Amino acid sequence: MAYDEGLAERIRELLATRDGIVERRIFGSLGFFCGGNLAVAAGADGLIVRLGPDAQKATEERGVSPFKPGDAKPMTGWVIVETAAVEDDAKLAEWVEAGVEFAGTLPAK
Repeated sequence: MAYDEGLAERIRELLATRDGIVERRIFGSLGFFCGGNLAVAAGADGLIVRLGPDAQKATEERGVSPFKPGDAKPMTGWVIVETAAVEDDAKLAEWVEAGVEFAGTLPAK
């Protein structure tokens, strides 16, 4: 599965001023890590966001569903936001910030 390169570039621009962000391929996507923890990723079908306990509530929003890599069961604490739901730069920024904020609460790796 290839990731959305345009989405990856938009995420990269949002995170350009932050220290310690590392990009790496994961789940067939391009992940953005904060303190060694995956915060968000550009996938083929949208934005993958790590939200922890807030993930279930986030699925109530339009275009948001539990993240399920391939044929695996959904991953607890993760959502995927459809590409159409993050076309607006402000909305993308909100989701990216939520992922980075949660990753920042985790012990550094």
